Amino acid sequence: MEELAKLPLPEAFLEFLRENELDPSIYTAVDSIPRYIRLKEESEAYLEEIEAEIECKLEKVDWLDGFYGLPPCVKIAKSRAYREGKLYGIDAASGAAVSAMNISVGDHVLDLCAAPGAKLCMILDILGDTGSVTGVDVARHRLAACRTLVQKYALGDRCRLFVADGTTFSLGPTRPQLNSGSVSQSERKDESALEQRSETFGEWTSRRPWKERKRAAKAIESAASELFPRIEHPELIFYGCHSGISGLSRSELYQSVVNSEVSLSGYDKVLVDAECTHDGSIRHVQKFENWGWATLQRRVLDAERTDSLTNLQLKLLTNGFRLLKVGGSLVYSTCSCPE
Repeated sequence: MEELAKLPLPEAFLEFLRENELDPSIYTAVDSIPRYIRLKEESEAYLEEIEAEIECKLEKVDWLDGFYGLPPCVKIAKSRAYREGKLYGIDAASGAAVSAMNISVGDHVLDLCAAPGAKLCMILDILGDTGSVTGVDVARHRLAACRTLVQKYALGDRCRLFVADGTTFSLGPTRPQLNSGSVSQSERKDESALEQRSETFGEWTSRRPWKERKRAAKAIESAASELFPRIEHPELIFYGCHSGISGLSRSELYQSVVNSEVSLSGYDKVLVDAECTHDGSIRHVQKFENWGWATLQRRVLDAERTDSLTNLQLKLLTNGFRLLKVGGSLVYSTCSCPE
């Protein structure tokens, strides 16, 4: 107990750790915890070259394919391998969540809380030139970071990214048999639906049409004042050339999956890496030394916030199961100790 008193952690957090039977000393060992990187599958042939450039021997992680550990003091951001997209930083715990999905060739995968994107990149890398990945996140600026990553690492051909509320997102994977273009009688009578059908998606470009920019600006403005913004219609901010989007009309893309269709048209694999308090992340807790321990009290120990997050996680998990194909697999992960 004398050693605990010397730790730079507030008493309220120490009590929280004791209640969860966790050793507080692990939160002060950050300098001895290795960082992890993953080499893209075609980049492992360059291992010796990469090690020579960063002047460090990479330690292979036997239980995670493509993962290597390195000391936290080693910088990779300026290395040629990093700039060329041969490797990317990702926690081993994040890699374990993706590995648990047991992704197979041709799978259609939903990442329901995709930002900031490391797991999304790993999923895409595993799938290669098969299947598809749909990334969803409620925070547009964070999902934009995902878009930057998949483009940097040239992994986005079979990816599409939606700014949307993961608790209500209801679009299935784009499959050839779903793109028949058939329109119900009620849609034909709906003038707005006809207008949407006339807008066909072409090849992805970062320069969006004026109408689309206007819709996006309106959605952002209406959600700006909310803690967890409710996004009425998913905003498509990226799609790859083999994602199944090109050639679709807006009405075809935004056809929601109803419960009766999920068995055939749901996702093969779903990842729900839910928003949480991050108290199980050693590196995250260390950041509170700079942010202020009062911030930790508000974001980790506050009972009202914890209850709110628990409710949010349940909704995300429920919707993830709803979108899962019969016989598919869902992985739920957090970096929180009690959850």
